[in-house]
Amino acid sequence: MYTEFDTAYGLFEGMFAIVFILVIGSFVVMAVKGLSTWNKNNNSPRLTVSAVVVAKRSDVSYHHHANVNHTAHVASNTIYYVTFQVESGDRMEFSVSGSEYGMLVERDQGKLSFQGTRYLSFQREGQQEE
Repeated sequence: MYTEFDTAYGLFEGMFAIVFILVIGSFVVMAVKGLSTWNKNNNSPRLTVSAVVVAKRSDVSYHHHANVNHTAHVASNTIYYVTFQVESGDRMEFSVSGSEYGMLVERDQGKLSFQGTRYLSFQREGQQEE
């Protein structure tokens, strides 16, 4: 004979299993997408084209952590993006390092090197290669 407790416990087990499968599934999908992009970039040709820096932006995310002794810790992560416009008028946005972001200025003209969606470098016109 089943009681209300048994029914509620069975419902909890079912919901727990569904949530667990969704979380694991999300990790698997993210890993497959990351590996797919990495592989596609590796198999793409390295291109160098004339381009102009048309925009810069950053995305800051904050992470709040509470410790056992009730103190709070806040950590942040910043991802930097630069948008380039090539001679055809097409625009491409790449994630760049903080130092690259700091060195690039809107309206800079030069040679953009990239491989798939991976930013490699930007050489300003008149700048000597290192």
